[in-house]
Amino acid sequence: QAQLVESGGGLVQPGGSLRLSCVASGSFFSINAMRWYRQAPGKERELVASITSSSNTSYSDFIKGRFTISRDNAKRTVYMQMNSLKPEDTAVYFCNADVSVKYQTHMAILTYWGKGTLVTVSS
Repeated sequence: QAQLVESGGGLVQPGGSLRLSCVASGSFFSINAMRWYRQAPGKERELVASITSSSNTSYSDFIKGRFTISRDNAKRTVYMQMNSLKPEDTAVYFCNADVSVKYQTHMAILTYWGKGTLVTVSS
């Protein structure tokens, strides 16, 4: 019932910035928490940042104030501004969202993933 599409990845030099976007589309009642994960080559996927429907945010320790997550509920979009990028930030970044879906007899919360966008930090 929902699709997530990320954009904004690319090649950037160390110390540079990128802004990732993730747009949700489809038929659903509402979007609850949204998150950004990343997966570096040969490593497990890890949580980077999350934001609730009321825009309360949380970050993983390795972010250390460099990244900022935000959302625009009217546009069904979550963003992540990434500054002071380091080579170790190189990864595929995935968007994740908990979506409320209304069925005839009940509501359900389903989790969806995007396909990811590649961020490469290299000189």
